[in-house]
Amino acid sequence: MAISTAIRPLEPATTLRTRALALIAICLAELLVVLDNTLVNVALPSMAGQLHARMSGLQWIVDAFTLAFAGLLLALGHLGDRIGRKRMLLIGLAGVTVMSGFGAIAGSLGQVIAARAGMGVFAAAVFPATLALLINLFPHGRARAGAVALWTAMAGIAVAIGPVTGGWLLRFFSWHSVFWINVPIALAAVAAVAWVVPESRAERGGRLDTVGIAASLIAVTTLVWTVIDAPRRGWLADRSIAGYGISALLLAGFVAWELRAENPVLNMNLFRIRRFSVPALAITVSYFCAFGFLFLITQYFQGVKEYSALEFGIHSLPFAAAVGIGAPLATLVAQRIGTTATVVAGLLTLAVGMYLAGTVRVETPYLGPVLISMVLMGIGFGVVQGPSTEAIMGSVPLAEAGAGSAVNDTTRELGGTLGVAVLGSTMSSVYTARVAARIDAIPNSIMDPAQKSLARDTPISVLQIVRTPVAPMLAGPKADLVHAMKVAALAGSQVASLIAVGSLLTSAALVAVLLPWRPERGSTTMFDWRRH
Repeated sequence: MAISTAIRPLEPATTLRTRALALIAICLAELLVVLDNTLVNVALPSMAGQLHARMSGLQWIVDAFTLAFAGLLLALGHLGDRIGRKRMLLIGLAGVTVMSGFGAIAGSLGQVIAARAGMGVFAAAVFPATLALLINLFPHGRARAGAVALWTAMAGIAVAIGPVTGGWLLRFFSWHSVFWINVPIALAAVAAVAWVVPESRAERGGRLDTVGIAASLIAVTTLVWTVIDAPRRGWLADRSIAGYGISALLLAGFVAWELRAENPVLNMNLFRIRRFSVPALAITVSYFCAFGFLFLITQYFQGVKEYSALEFGIHSLPFAAAVGIGAPLATLVAQRIGTTATVVAGLLTLAVGMYLAGTVRVETPYLGPVLISMVLMGIGFGVVQGPSTEAIMGSVPLAEAGAGSAVNDTTRELGGTLGVAVLGSTMSSVYTARVAARIDAIPNSIMDPAQKSLARDTPISVLQIVRTPVAPMLAGPKADLVHAMKVAALAGSQVASLIAVGSLLTSAALVAVLLPWRPERGSTTMFDWRRH
C-alpha cells in the first residue's frame, strides 16, 4: 500500500508572531467545545425541573452529543486532511454557533437533545482539525511539545471555568444561558481562525475512501451506542451482548477494509508504532477514570454535600487547576526524562487519587482527603495527557495529522463514555440496592411514586427532598433517609474507585513494559514505522 506523505506548504504568514496568534485561535476553538460540555452538565438539574425530564432524558442530553461526536471524529478528521483543516475547522465552528442558538431557544426536551446532537456533529469537525493544524504549525521538537502542552492544558482550563461559569449563569439566568454563551465565543473563534490560521492539507491522489468513512461511522457509533445503552438495559442483557457482537464484527470489517484501501480513512500501520498505540491506551484509561470521577463527584458535591451549582463549581476548581498545571509541565518534563517514565508516574498518581476518593465518608471534611484526592487526580490526569498526546502526534506524518488527531480524540471520547457508563452504573447499582427498600417503605402520602423513583435513581435527589415541601412532611424520618442515601452513594463510589484503580495499575504496567524508558531523541514519525 502506497502512503502519500506530501504536504501542501503553509501559507506565507508563518512568522513566530503569526504562529503564536494562530495557536491562540486554535486553543480558543478547542476551549469552546470542552467548555460547552461542562456548562451543560452543570445545567442538567435546572433542565430537569423546567423540561420535566427524567434521568434518562438528562442522560440523552449528554449522550446525543457523545454519540454524534465520537461517531464522526475519524471521518471528519480524514476529510479535513483532504479538503483543508482550516476549512473544516471553520465549518465546524459555524455549525456549533448555529446549533448553540437552536439550543438556546429550545422549548422542549426533544429540541434540546436535537441541538446537542447537532453540536456533536460540528464539534467532530472542530476537534481533529485543531490538533492537526497545531502540529502543522509546530512540527518539530520542543516547539511541538510546548504547543501540545498548551492544547492539552486548555481542557483543564475549560473544566476549571465551566462549572463556575455555569453556576454563575444559573444563579441569574435560566438554563438557556449555557447555550447562549457559546454564540459570542464561537463567533470570536471563527474570526480569529479566519484571520490568523494558515491552511494546510495533505496532497493526496486517488479517490475518497467513502466505504471507509461509512464503515468508521457505523462501527464507532454502534460501539458507543452499546456502551451508552448497556447500563440501562443491563451489561449482560441480550440486547447488550448483541451490541457487543455487532460492534466487534463491524470494527473487524472496518479494519479489514482499511488494510486493503489505497487511501484509507485510518492508516492501520499507525498501530504498529508503539509510541502511537500504547499512549492511546493510556489516554483511554485515564479518561475512563477522570470522566467517571467527574460523574461521581457531581453526585458527591450535590447529593452528599448538598451544594448548589455555583458552590459545586467553586469546590471543583482544584481538580481543574491541577490538570491545567500538570499537563504542560509534564509534556516538557517528558522531553528530559522520557515519555514512559512520565506517563507511568501520571497513571500511578491518578490511581492514588482515585483510591483516596474511595475512602471519603459523609463526615469527611473538604479540606483533607477530598481536596488531596482531587489535586492528585488532576495532576495525574494532566501528566498522562500531555506526553501521551505529544507521543501520538509525533508518531504521525503531517499527511496523516487529521486522522492521527481523530484517533487521539476518539480514544478520549470512548474512554470517557466508558468511564461514565461503567463507574456511574457501578455506583448507581450499589446505591439503589442499599436505599430501594427504605424508600419504598415511605407512605405514598408523603412521597409519591414519581418522587420515590427519582430518589432510587440518584443521590442528587437529596436536594429535592431537603429543599421542597416534601421535607417538612418527612419530619424525623427525613434525616435518617437523607443520611442513608448519602452513605449508599459513597459506598457505590468506593466500589467504582477500586475498579478505576485496578484499570490504572494495569495500564501503568503495560506502558512500563511496552514503551522504551530512554528519552526519545528527535521526532518519530510514520516515515520510520518499521523501526518500531
